[in-house]
Amino acid sequence: MSEATSLPSSAMALQGVRVLDLSRVLAGPWCTQTLADLGADVIKVERPPQRGHPGGDDTRAWGPPYLKDRNGQDSSEAAYYLGANRNKRSIAVDIASAQGQALIRALALRADVLVENYKVGDLARYGLDAATLLQLNPRLVFCSVTGFGQTGPYRDRAGYDYAVQGLGGLMSVTGEQDAQPGGGPQKVGVAVADLFTGMYATVSILAALRHRDATGQGQVVDMALLDTQVAMLANLGANYLCTGQTPRRMGNAHQNIVPYQVFQASDGHLIVAVGNDKQFAKFCEILGEPAWALDPRYATNAQRVRHRDDLVPLLAVRIAAKPRQHWLEAMEAAKVPGGAINDLAEVFEDPQVRARDMVVPMDHPLSDQLRLVASPIKLSATPVAYRLPPPLLGQHTDEVLAELGHDPTAIAAWRAAGVIA
Repeated sequence: MSEATSLPSSAMALQGVRVLDLSRVLAGPWCTQTLADLGADVIKVERPPQRGHPGGDDTRAWGPPYLKDRNGQDSSEAAYYLGANRNKRSIAVDIASAQGQALIRALALRADVLVENYKVGDLARYGLDAATLLQLNPRLVFCSVTGFGQTGPYRDRAGYDYAVQGLGGLMSVTGEQDAQPGGGPQKVGVAVADLFTGMYATVSILAALRHRDATGQGQVVDMALLDTQVAMLANLGANYLCTGQTPRRMGNAHQNIVPYQVFQASDGHLIVAVGNDKQFAKFCEILGEPAWALDPRYATNAQRVRHRDDLVPLLAVRIAAKPRQHWLEAMEAAKVPGGAINDLAEVFEDPQVRARDMVVPMDHPLSDQLRLVASPIKLSATPVAYRLPPPLLGQHTDEVLAELGHDPTAIAAWRAAGVIA
């Protein structure tokens, strides 16, 4: 690890780790926010405002909604940006300028990790590519996040989550069957290829740091959205590779488990998630049809999958006869898995979500009302800490450059020249 930083000294798992973050939008920032939550000092490098461009991470302007300022008006900070950039410090540096490149190289010399999501080859134009920076700092863990990786015929393509969900097969198994109302491919409601790539990148970086600490050698981490999307097909990918049969869209049903889907009660929807034969027997008792669990067509999950078209309509008729809460309470008492389908207002009012402190308020330079979704990581000895709100563009430029040893006169001259903001 690098020498200790000046951040608060409470015990944190990644305290002392410096991360230089040249990423923007979601996959890279999601990774670096996770590292920051765990205690790393993350310096977010953003584009200064110039030539009509407002500068900064594109997601700062991806609204509405925007954070409300103290006068109740929309601020400059979009909720999208706020959700992926806490616990970081922002510097605005023009990496197209020679002096800006020199500043980034100086920061890379002091860094443990660099995360970037430029197109393949872009950083080489500025002398900020992995080969160059690893020569300067052989202990550096250099993580590139791209749509398609550093190799292969698609390496030069821009990568976007939506396109990767389609290309990587997720949309072929998401959505109602073609013959059903509203049938056809659907994307997932959040950018899961980006988010999963961010999390895989985090795991990879931690593994590379472990190796670096043991050997003294950094390395390159090559993360691709498409690779991640293919990997996260998980059991469906395994299904295809084992059988050669292409999985089909099942709507809210499960490919390998029955009953494991949404049902309509008399007053709304609920999820039934029967995971084994014992749970199915209990569920049949709840429905008043214990004989179904003894029927050879339904007694085992394998048979229920084979006969789902017969079984599911029977279950649907019984469930539709009574209100949702009746079934949820009965299933809870019998320990049959299931649950309600909440909107986000209900999610954040849920007593379990509240008990787990999944909303964190933070002070922000523009607002007293910032609330963010908390980290799900719960560590007993080195807990996550919420030290810094998502930074304003260039909020920490002077501070970070002063840590490099630059005096206010030099910093002012660079700002006047448009190198920094």
